Amino acid sequence: MSRIMGLDVGNKTIGVALSDPMFLLSNALETIKRKKASVDIERIKQLVEENDVNLIVVGLPKNMNNTIGPQAMRVISFVDLLKKQVDVEVVYEDERMTTIQSEAVLMDMEVRRENRKKYIDKIAATFILQTYLDRRKNG
Repeated sequence: MSRIMGLDVGNKTIGVALSDPMFLLSNALETIKRKKASVDIERIKQLVEENDVNLIVVGLPKNMNNTIGPQAMRVISFVDLLKKQVDVEVVYEDERMTTIQSEAVLMDMEVRRENRKKYIDKIAATFILQTYLDRRKNG
């Protein structure tokens, strides 16, 4: 059963989420601590193979005025490298506000501030993927 993977690519970590086999729900999978692009991509490739992923949705951190800034350019550069290494389609999803949503979820769950960092990226990846899945379902 194939799945869709969501990625929240940051400078220090990459949050990873995975859909259920019916493409309805997004679940947090892991947070990859960034080392160098080739090592990070190798881990993503492993996860793609282990989970029979047929599509990767990457959050694109646009500016609030819908323009592409320096962080979005870094994400695009990473995705260009990723596309050369994986044999699945990679698409972008607007990720504006996902970090704020993730922070709110962790606050609601009363996760201590110092512990939020280890969860925030994979939760943001979950929001990115869920947004894509909902839009896909609602056509």
